[in-house]
Amino acid sequence: MESLTLKGQLVYLRALEPEDLDLVFKIENDEDLWELTTTLTPFSKFLLKQYIKNSHKDIYEAKQLRLVICRASDDEALGMIDLFDFDPRNQRAGLGILIFSTSDRGKGYGAEALDLITRYSFKHLNVHQLYANILEENKPSIKLFEKQGFEAVGLKKEWTLIGGTFKNEYLYQLIHKNVH
Repeated sequence: MESLTLKGQLVYLRALEPEDLDLVFKIENDEDLWELTTTLTPFSKFLLKQYIKNSHKDIYEAKQLRLVICRASDDEALGMIDLFDFDPRNQRAGLGILIFSTSDRGKGYGAEALDLITRYSFKHLNVHQLYANILEENKPSIKLFEKQGFEAVGLKKEWTLIGGTFKNEYLYQLIHKNVH
């Protein structure tokens, strides 16, 4: 990874390390986050350890890239940012981001991480477009992605079943020509 591409003023993005097991375990098993990640069951530490062990696989092989968002000032892991459903033929990928602690949200960490992964995707992965699926009620994520230049291109009505209620989900898209 090129340090200039994945390092900003507030955060930097790095590959998963074995030491991230507890953070990944905490994120993947937090039921309050399951509606954002479409997780339905808890993950064991054993399975997550295997996932981290295999996370070195090339994005072209795994079709996914998960990076840890770290605060530049103290190297603390703040969350994760993922490229998923990587499709090199059509030059697109899905994008998801999570700043784990609510006390770290709204401080610019997510915005900078999103900017870093966007630039990385366009420059190094030759991606033409990125997309994100965001629940209609997730106003902070909508604001974050719109600030980065993503546009809502569709509303999937009653798309996701959460707690017995179907919820609407926006499809956001950023096409490379829109990036300055």
